Amino acid sequence: MIIRREDLFLFFNRCISEKIDNYEEILLPKKNNKKDEAQFSFIKYNNDKKIEYDLESFRTIDPIKTFFYLSRENVSSTNIHSKKRIIAGIKACDLKALNILDKALINEDFIDPAYKNLRDNTLIISTDCNQITDSCHCNLVGGKPYAESNYDINLSKVNNNDYYYIVAGSEKGKKFIDTIKDHVAVNDAPNDVVSLVEENRKDIFNKLEKENKEFYHTDNFKELKNKNEKLWIENSEACVGCGACTNICPTCYCFILNDETEAEKFVKVRSYDSCQYHGYARVAGGDSPRAKMHQRFRNRYLCKFSYFDSNFDEIGCVGCGRCIDACAAEIDFRKVVKELS
Repeated sequence: MIIRREDLFLFFNRCISEKIDNYEEILLPKKNNKKDEAQFSFIKYNNDKKIEYDLESFRTIDPIKTFFYLSRENVSSTNIHSKKRIIAGIKACDLKALNILDKALINEDFIDPAYKNLRDNTLIISTDCNQITDSCHCNLVGGKPYAESNYDINLSKVNNNDYYYIVAGSEKGKKFIDTIKDHVAVNDAPNDVVSLVEENRKDIFNKLEKENKEFYHTDNFKELKNKNEKLWIENSEACVGCGACTNICPTCYCFILNDETEAEKFVKVRSYDSCQYHGYARVAGGDSPRAKMHQRFRNRYLCKFSYFDSNFDEIGCVGCGRCIDACAAEIDFRKVVKELS
């Protein structure tokens, strides 16, 4: 099936104004007004025609995890988020990351109630990447610039960007497509639409391969553990331990729990923590298992390529490149992985 872009946004308008299926909020990527480079951030949708929404370019500045696993949250409160919402324009790298968080936070041994509630009340609409940025490298870690799973609905731009090709990826998605049909026009897809989508996807993947040609590395990540300490020291020389890489990473979920109780008000607050901080994992006697910067630097790479693989049967890097963009020392994650793997 295909839908015109303007009809999709017409449906978004009705969804908010008429509370269709009780959805109260829609989040879409908005293009930031920067002359030198394109960047995108998720914002609440409204029908202001001056706002330039962009569903298909490339991933947003902040990872999608920030809408499910909050940077700071009162976990002692019984008021769990319950607002139904739609998040559209999510890219494949963020979907892979969300799948990892699902394994970590919704499993047989543990269920994070706040996270699960937000997941259950959110409809995921993914979109193919039509562009890449110079730090994107999903192709180096087994990814693709388009979603293959973990979405409710996926949209692919076709016909000079005037239409979206719609595919359902879950029962929730199938039901939602039926809801869309009740409110706006949805047409059968032309015979050539699948080949057009595949051609667009191949074109973007080829751009990724060209962009990352110098960073190709082996997949034998287990060798990272055996690398000489000198190599880790050399690669971490510029690192200042600011934690930007872990805070912006879509798969990192380490946290610190603080007691902020006052008088009779019991408050426990969970906030993002970082293995790059000097005080991370420090014990009561004051000792730290990784007191030196290169040890903490090494731990992050082992976490992504060894510990995640052991725990979840997949590596913890999805190739979004956000850590490269955020690094104050301009350390290129791809370069380090290539040199050490």
